[in-house]
Amino acid sequence: MRIAVNTRLLLKDKLEGIGWFTHEILRRMVLAHPEHDFLFLFDRAFDKRFVYAPNVTPVVLWPPTRHPLLYRLWFDHLLPRRLKALKADAFISPDGFIALHSPVPTLAVIHDLNFEHYPEDLPRAYRDYYRSYFPRFARHATRLATVSEFSRRDIATRYDVDEGRIDVVYNGVSDLFGPLDESAKQAARAQFTDGAPYFISVGSLHPRKNIARLLLAFDQLLAQHPTELRLLVVGERFWWDERMEQAWQQVKHQDRVVFAGRLAQEQLRKALGGAHALAFVSYFEGFGIPVAEAMRCGVPVVAAESTCLPEIAGDAAHYCDPFSVADISRALFDVWCDHALHDQLRVTGLKRSARYTWDKAAESLWTSFERMCNDAGLRIA
Repeated sequence: MRIAVNTRLLLKDKLEGIGWFTHEILRRMVLAHPEHDFLFLFDRAFDKRFVYAPNVTPVVLWPPTRHPLLYRLWFDHLLPRRLKALKADAFISPDGFIALHSPVPTLAVIHDLNFEHYPEDLPRAYRDYYRSYFPRFARHATRLATVSEFSRRDIATRYDVDEGRIDVVYNGVSDLFGPLDESAKQAARAQFTDGAPYFISVGSLHPRKNIARLLLAFDQLLAQHPTELRLLVVGERFWWDERMEQAWQQVKHQDRVVFAGRLAQEQLRKALGGAHALAFVSYFEGFGIPVAEAMRCGVPVVAAESTCLPEIAGDAAHYCDPFSVADISRALFDVWCDHALHDQLRVTGLKRSARYTWDKAAESLWTSFERMCNDAGLRIA
């Protein structure tokens, strides 16, 4: 079978959430199924490291798609023609974008619908595109996959899609992540916070990550309970907007906040492993990979009691109201001062993290692909 795959988010040194999902799953999938030919569709020059096996043929389809106008050109016009020219039997899109004008049976992975619930968090051009096209993507795709039961229900309800057409494929955690020994933890603290203990926040500074409230909550914690704590913020500052700036100007303990920017996986593992706890107070998530990574590192999690996070973390997180600065501050203080709670979360998180592996994710997505083929009347041989 000739299986075309949307690989436009496989970007050298720039893999992020969906890009990591694409990389980890496809790497395993093509190696596990040498009997099939995979056609990787890039929108720019590609890194040869993403050509994982001899059964992968890279195809570049210009131009790069980084704006809604180019999305329309690429997915509405160029992609249908290329799928036909390549004689693709099936199409997989790990980021949910598909060719509406192609008859090729399609599996689309829609990770979450944050743009439907919080449209104000996106620039207008992107918001309008997503809200116009994703309902059509969901209905046109032969089958859908998503990364949590929460997202499956949300997609089914919002887009009037039968839940039976949607499979859950949980994200995984890289084998790189794991607990640090005490000397490595001390080295991490020395590197990132001059030796001080710290909470860590991981994720782009997108509004839904709720970093503005986290900054205010951390500042409140220090004002009410003076400590040597630091807050290490890991993530791109691309989304630093007026709300972030207003919050930052209110922070009295700016010297206790460290912005590390984006970190490579090895450095991220070190930063996570050395933390007292992860503060992940996003008010909308489809999965929340940093939560699973922190649990795998034996690091307690303070999480928002919202969307998918209770599903992913279960009893391995201490929860808070993401819309209340006071409640976020309360949860941070609990995990800082309650040693029994801290130890309990560490042990429980390590056990729970075992369910999130990329091997399981790859197997689950392939099972979804087989169901898609069956729905379309395709023989996988």
